[in-house]
Amino acid sequence: MPNIKSAAKRDALGKERNAKNRAAKSALRTNLKKFDAAVSGGDRETAVSAYKVAVKSLDHAASKNLIHKNCASNKKSKLAVKLNAMQ
Repeated sequence: MPNIKSAAKRDALGKERNAKNRAAKSALRTNLKKFDAAVSGGDRETAVSAYKVAVKSLDHAASKNLIHKNCASNKKSKLAVKLNAMQ
């Protein structure tokens, strides 16, 4: 436990940010899983809408530095390949 007021504040802010980042990463993984489920289900329309949501969430995560921008690019590319293979 911190003895100094500013250290206590930094500790509290760190915990708050950690929880926020964990929730955001969890939401990102959920969106990616929804896309994978739509692709494996074979429903193209659902897959296209899930793809749009997944790409948007990847871009948002990259802009907030939750994941590296190249990681987001790589994941988007793999999603596009999966989507195009459905045809």
